[in-house]
Amino acid sequence: MNTRVIRAAIGAAFLLAAIGAAEAEGAPYKVVDGNKVDSNTIKGWRTWRAMACERCHGANQEGLVGPSLIESLKVLSKDDFKKTVLQGRVEKGMPNFDGSKQLVDNIDYLYAYLKGRSDGNIKPGHMHPIEK
Repeated sequence: MNTRVIRAAIGAAFLLAAIGAAEAEGAPYKVVDGNKVDSNTIKGWRTWRAMACERCHGANQEGLVGPSLIESLKVLSKDDFKKTVLQGRVEKGMPNFDGSKQLVDNIDYLYAYLKGRSDGNIKPGHMHPIEK
């Protein structure tokens, strides 16, 4: 076998292992190399961008006038996350987003993206699809 074939085989094995590890842990996302994610997690990232969530939560989810989502998603359940986003916390300045079709349709994917960020597995910045 030549070294190019061996490297390709090792790369493919690493890719499958990384995806498998996230799935085995019950992660709602798949990620490779920190910025290659499954198509649903890309939908979540696009929803984050379209809804301009960074205005309150920071470009890297580190928090601004709103809390750090990196820290919040370490303790917030998926159900609590969805309730907070859809119903808001008006008394704390968080509007409700249940009137946004894009957000409602992609709430699970938005959670997956933010959970991956909180877990430290998804790096900040532009997302790319996992190459098959």
